[in-house]
Amino acid sequence: MNYSLLCEQLKALCEDVSYPITNLANASALLFDALEDLNWAGFYLMQEGQLLLGPFQGKTACTKIALGRGVCGTAAQQDQTQLVYDVHEFPGHIACDSASNSEIVVPLHDASGAVMGVLDIDSPLIGRFSEEDREGLEGFAKILEHYL
Repeated sequence: MNYSLLCEQLKALCEDVSYPITNLANASALLFDALEDLNWAGFYLMQEGQLLLGPFQGKTACTKIALGRGVCGTAAQQDQTQLVYDVHEFPGHIACDSASNSEIVVPLHDASGAVMGVLDIDSPLIGRFSEEDREGLEGFAKILEHYL
């Protein structure tokens, strides 16, 4: 995947757009369209100490996730990207879509550096995500944070 091009496309979509939900919606659509073998790409946003469903592409999803629960809640609580080869081996995995077999979750930060949400991407393939994806998606998230 050419993450440099993806990041440039994200910048073009977000430029002069001040409404965060618009930028998150376009970012999820961009990822879902550009990356192969996905069944979900979207965001969960911090609200009153938990993650709430934000803009996404894919099947319906869990609406609330407690910090420390599942891959998303773990990423948010630990403020660390979670790259999961096989979600069925992840303790406490939340199966919003039984077709998901691998997942990557990247924390998003506000201007003060606090976790404001997560970027969550699922695949029906075991082992779909690599270190290249981690680096590329962390760069994508950094750019997105600038526009939120």
